[in-house]
Amino acid sequence: MSGILSGLASLGLGDLENVNIFEESEKNDSAEIKKEAKMTPEFQEKDYIFDRSFECPICGKKITSKIMKTGKAKLLRVDKDLRPVHEGVDTQKYEVVACQECGFTALNRYFQPMPANQTKLIRDKISYNVRMHKYNGDIYTYEEALERYKLALACAIVKQGKNSEKAYICLKTSWLLRGWQEALMGEKDKEAEIARLKEEEKEYRSNALEGFVAAMGKESFPMCGMEESTVSYLIAALALEFGKTELASQQISSILTSKTAGVRVKDKARDLKDELLAQAKKAK
Repeated sequence: MSGILSGLASLGLGDLENVNIFEESEKNDSAEIKKEAKMTPEFQEKDYIFDRSFECPICGKKITSKIMKTGKAKLLRVDKDLRPVHEGVDTQKYEVVACQECGFTALNRYFQPMPANQTKLIRDKISYNVRMHKYNGDIYTYEEALERYKLALACAIVKQGKNSEKAYICLKTSWLLRGWQEALMGEKDKEAEIARLKEEEKEYRSNALEGFVAAMGKESFPMCGMEESTVSYLIAALALEFGKTELASQQISSILTSKTAGVRVKDKARDLKDELLAQAKKAK
């Protein structure tokens, strides 16, 4: 299987395609998804986004990136791994900011000034080599969005960012890939492409799990804007998916016994506990 950063060679960053990410080492109802896909949204995708101005923290250039309009898209559901699904637009396509001048790319929350040593690493290993593609359409295609996520992950690796940042990029990339699969459902002769995207999604989710587990022991909270109980829940959900039942059980227990975890996350943890018990019963 190709690395999760495959494709960066077209941006002049082929030497980063097989780099290690970390320093240390759902199941949807298809009928519901197809029904949602057939719904005609009140607005077109371009109506949910706008061009926002940013100042690049690496090169200082004024740039624009397509960003979601706050509160514009209607939330349809939240998947087991906390992926939000909106009507008419895949919000994950607009979570990354990329500088067309120097190549620095990051999730919106991480597109900000950084220490001088990290700035130098980005300039030396990204800016001096990258050949940025232009994104001229009214919206970002899934291909363009995935390229931007991969470049964001490459930048996080190069600047030696926190495990949590890299894990969060991997998680959100897996959400993007799932949305892409859902968009292809019902189209003719797309089975092979959907299968390929599903495998790529699985690889990103595996790396997200590894990164969040590594971050839990070393980083403080909030982590990527999430409280400890939320990160524990994500670890449990991902661990359950990959058959790591002991890890899932530990995280579920920590949530259910926590004095600070909210009612919603505890309810979700109980659902995971029921799923864990059902798996154990089935295995007997």
